[in-house]
Order: sequence, then structure tokens, then C-alpha cells
Amino acid sequence: MPKVKLPRSSPSIDMTPMVDLAFLLVTFFMLTTKFRPEEAVSVTIPFSVSQTKLPDNVTTISIDSSGRVFYDMDGKDTRIQLIQKISDNYSAQLGGKLSDQDIMRFSVMGAFGVPYAQLKQYIEANESERKTLNAQTKGIPIDSLPHDELADWVQYGYNLSLSDWYDKKAKNPEMLPPRFAVKADGNAKYEVVKKVIDICQKAGIQHFDLITSMKMKKN
Repeated sequence: MPKVKLPRSSPSIDMTPMVDLAFLLVTFFMLTTKFRPEEAVSVTIPFSVSQTKLPDNVTTISIDSSGRVFYDMDGKDTRIQLIQKISDNYSAQLGGKLSDQDIMRFSVMGAFGVPYAQLKQYIEANESERKTLNAQTKGIPIDSLPHDELADWVQYGYNLSLSDWYDKKAKNPEMLPPRFAVKADGNAKYEVVKKVIDICQKAGIQHFDLITSMKMKKN
């Protein structure tokens, strides 16, 4: 008696779990990805052959070609403490203490280069309005008269960064200390760069980095 041949059928694979996993991964990356804020000022930095990788906890002072000074600081929690100190100590110059909403906006804002009198307006502005303010601003004041505002940001920021590092170092001994970096345009005036460096040194910052573009060494 001949054998009965069963019809061949293609294997069936249920792709539902794979689709669910793909959507789960997409959702995860959308919720956890932190986008870098757009830079407030364009700085054409000079070239260098040395290379030093900066840690995550960096404070950066940028100087554009016209000598305007901008300030930026890593770390959301540290930024909150910084702006709270500025709000408490210079509320008159700010036009009143900043609101909790203003403080939270500042914590994720990125670099800025406006004096105290315009800071609240800058924080509450949308992206388009900030671009206009960035183009119009003269930068953070660095002269002692009427008031050297950059010195406040540098001193408070440095103290808070050190305090935060000491607290976290107890749990993570290999954590690198906070770093300060000066990012100056290649056409920035020497006097302005020196003034910024003097402010850093007066705050107790003796070691800082100069940010440059990499240039290959010639053999």
C-alpha cells in the first residue's frame, strides 16, 4: 500500500513579540535621549595638536569674535542650585526673584550671555526669541563697573561644582573632578580672554582647559 504524502506547508512565525520589542526600544530611546541644546553663540576656535578629553561635569566660558562672553555649566541639579543663589542674592538686578518654573527652565537651558537685567526675559523666551536676544546681547558683563557679573557665575558655579563632586566621590571614587574650560574665538581680543582667565584665577580656579580644534601633527 503506497504511503500517503502530506502536503508541505511553510513554517509560520509569529512576529508580534518582535514588533512589541521594537516599539518598546523606540519608546525607551525617545524618553531617555537628551538632546544637546543649540549653542547660543558661534565660536570659531583655533587649532591645536594636543588632545584632552573633558569629563561630563564641565563649566564652559565662550568668547566670540566680538568679545562677548557666554556661560554654560553641566549638571541639572548643580544648575538649579546656581540659579537659586543668583536669584536670592541679586533679585533687585533681576527685577525680582525667579519663579520655580524659571529655575527649572534654566536648569536645561544651555549656554547664555545676557546680563542680570535680561536674564528673566531670556529664560522665559522661546527658541526663536532667544536667537534674537543672542544676536542683540553684549554678553555677560566682565567689568568691575557697574558690576562684574561673570565673576558671580564663575565663583558660585565653581563652589557648587566642587561641593557636588565631593558628595558624589564618596560613592564613586573614580569620578573626575569638575573642569573649567575657556572656548575663545580665534579672532577674540587678547585683553578679553585675559580678563576672563583673571576672573577664573581670582575665584580659585588655577587649572582650566582651552578648547581648540584638533590639527594633525606634521612628521
